[in-house]
Amino acid sequence: MPVPYWRLSAFYFAYFSYVGVISPYFSLYLASLGLAAAQIGVLLSLSSLTRVIGPNFWGWIADRTQQRARIIGLTLALGGICFAGFFFVRSFWGLFALLLATGFFGSASMPLTESLTLSHLRGAVSSYGSIRLWGSVGFILTVTLVGYALDVFSVASLLWMVLATYALGWACALAVPDAAAAARQTAPEPVWTILRRPEVAALLGACFLMSIAHGPLYAFYSIYLVDHGYSKAAVGWMWSIGVIAEILMFLLMPAWMRRHSLSTILRVCFAATAARFLMIGWGVDSAPILLAAQLLHGLSFGAYHAAAVTAIHRWFQGAHQVRGQAIYLSVSFGAGGVLGSACSGLGWGSIGPAWTFSAAAFAALAGYALLQWKLRPAHI
Repeated sequence: MPVPYWRLSAFYFAYFSYVGVISPYFSLYLASLGLAAAQIGVLLSLSSLTRVIGPNFWGWIADRTQQRARIIGLTLALGGICFAGFFFVRSFWGLFALLLATGFFGSASMPLTESLTLSHLRGAVSSYGSIRLWGSVGFILTVTLVGYALDVFSVASLLWMVLATYALGWACALAVPDAAAAARQTAPEPVWTILRRPEVAALLGACFLMSIAHGPLYAFYSIYLVDHGYSKAAVGWMWSIGVIAEILMFLLMPAWMRRHSLSTILRVCFAATAARFLMIGWGVDSAPILLAAQLLHGLSFGAYHAAAVTAIHRWFQGAHQVRGQAIYLSVSFGAGGVLGSACSGLGWGSIGPAWTFSAAAFAALAGYALLQWKLRPAHI
C-alpha cells in the first residue's frame, strides 16, 4: 500500500495550525480574563496533565481496535464540542473543567498519528521529517496571521480561530487511511521489560526534563514579550522564526541521522536548549538575541522530537508501537509539561522571568547529563 503522503501531511498541517493558535496566544486570552500568573500556570498545565493518562488510554483502545484514524477523528470532534464551552465560561474552576475535557480528547491525536505515520512509512522512518514539516508550515501560517489579527481584533476572537482549526483537523482526519496492522509477535517482549532497559529509562527521563524546561516558553513567552513592548504581530513572527528553523531541521534530519547516532543528536539538542533559554531570559530587550534564540528551536524541538520519536519507534516494536509513543508523550509532554507549566507559574511571580528561564536551562542541562551517563551510540 503506497504511503498517503499528502493526506498525512494535511493532517499534520491542520493539527499544528491548532497548536499555532492556542499555544502562543491562549495565555494572553487567560490574562485578559484577569487571572493571576499562578492561575494561568495551573490552567495551562492541565493539557499536559491529561497527557499523563490520556495517550495511554487512547493507545490501549487503538491497540485493541486497530482503528487509529477513526479514533483521531472522533476525539477531535468531541474536543471541538467541549472547546465551544469557552464562549460561556470565565470562572477559574469552569475553565479548569473545560481544559481537562478538551485536553483529554486532544491527547489522542499525537500518539496515534505518530504511530500511524511511522506504520505507513514502515522501514523508511527517516522520511518522517518530510511529512512532519507540514505541521510546522501550518503552525507558521496560523501563528503569524493570528498575531496580526489580534492587533486588530479583541483577544476574545481567539476562540473562533481555535474552533476553525478544530474543524479543519477533523475534516483532514477523515481522509487519513489506517495502516495495516503490524504483525503480532508470538510472545512480544513485555512493555515493562523495555522500560527497565537503562537507555530507554534514560531517554524518557531526559524527555521529562526537556518538557519541564519548555514550561516557561509555552506558558509565558508571549506574555513576556508583550510586557517588554513587543506587538502581538512581533510575537507571532518570533514564534514563526522558531518554526522555520524547525522545518529546516526536519529537512536536514535524514542526512544528519545517516551521519550521526541518535544519542549524539539528542545531546546536541539538549545543550542548545540550555543556551536558548538563557538567551531568552536575559536577552529579552535585544531583538537580535531573541532571534538567535528562536533559531535554536530547530534543535530544541525539531531535531530533538524527530530523534526521540525515532528512538521510541525502534525500541517499541510490533504490538507495542502505539503504546511506546503514548508512553513517550505521557512522560514528556504529559508529566514534564505539567510540572514545567505549574513551576513556571510559581516562579514567574516569585523569582522573576529571567531566573525562571534560567531554571529551565538548568533542567535541560540535567537532561544532557542523564543522556551522557546512560545513552551510548550503540543503543540507538
